[in-house]
Amino acid sequence: MKTRKLGSKGFYVSEVGLGCWQLGGNWGIDISKDAAFNILNEAVNNGITFFDTADVYGDGKSETLIGEFLKTCDAPIRVATKFGRAGNAYPDKYTKDILRKSVEGSLQRLGVDSLDLLQLHCIPTPSLKDGDVFDWLRELQEEGLIRHFGASVETVEEGLICMQQEGLLSLQVIFNIFRQKLVTELFPQAEAKGVGIIVRLPLASGLLSGKFDKDTTFAEDDHRYFNRNGEAFNVGETFAGLPFEKGLELVNTIKKEILPDNLTMVQLALRWILDHQAVSSIIPGASSPKQVVSNAEVSKLQALSPEVHTALIALYKAEIHDYVRGGY
Repeated sequence: MKTRKLGSKGFYVSEVGLGCWQLGGNWGIDISKDAAFNILNEAVNNGITFFDTADVYGDGKSETLIGEFLKTCDAPIRVATKFGRAGNAYPDKYTKDILRKSVEGSLQRLGVDSLDLLQLHCIPTPSLKDGDVFDWLRELQEEGLIRHFGASVETVEEGLICMQQEGLLSLQVIFNIFRQKLVTELFPQAEAKGVGIIVRLPLASGLLSGKFDKDTTFAEDDHRYFNRNGEAFNVGETFAGLPFEKGLELVNTIKKEILPDNLTMVQLALRWILDHQAVSSIIPGASSPKQVVSNAEVSKLQALSPEVHTALIALYKAEIHDYVRGGY
């Protein structure tokens, strides 16, 4: 597993990390403690040293499981968590006290004295523009409760707003073959400012795995069922904002016309992201140890050919861009 530095002033992370939303069990199939530990152990065994979670995932369950796991693990794991969606603060009742209590809760659940990275969890644009929350983050950093802070954002505009703040280490963004405009509209600015990029939804909620078809169904408590059109939150968080049927059509096109013979769709999708030097780490989720191994192996692959990159850019411009919905 290769590593990359998270921002110019951060720490090194595995270029393939582990997204831990699933461990919270508040969407899709609930994951037991044993199953969660199997996933986390497999991640460590494959060189993954970066876990991404949030206080809201399973109302703290994801953080708690990670905290219990860290007590059994000697590997140098870095954990990024988030604040901004749990409790009554969202969307416009953020205070310094609420932030502090959230951090104290995360510290307790993770069993650590200081958070490696605390990210704002897609808080609304007005709160980002106001900027008070960043002052509060800097105070917590001075106290040693957090080592670094960043922001998980939904749009390029929000990312640019956050990058105006002194001390911002990282941005977490939705970036994949279906959402390419960040390459030109955000990444150059992030590199210039030394801000690391963490990529969520690298497989577009599984669409880019190539395993779905028109008969695929999802459980009623799975966001891929109840948020297809943004009914519960930003539609961009589900299938990268594409209508499910259009996504299937595009995946079939990629399989037939672009996918190299020696790669799977998952490998193509993840390797494409890692080929962008602005990216520090991708954080695909995993519901089984087998998925962890498959994701981790992408770090060993060679960069995609210029021809493949050119073809994917052309497909995005011609067939994808106009269909992307939600904040972008």
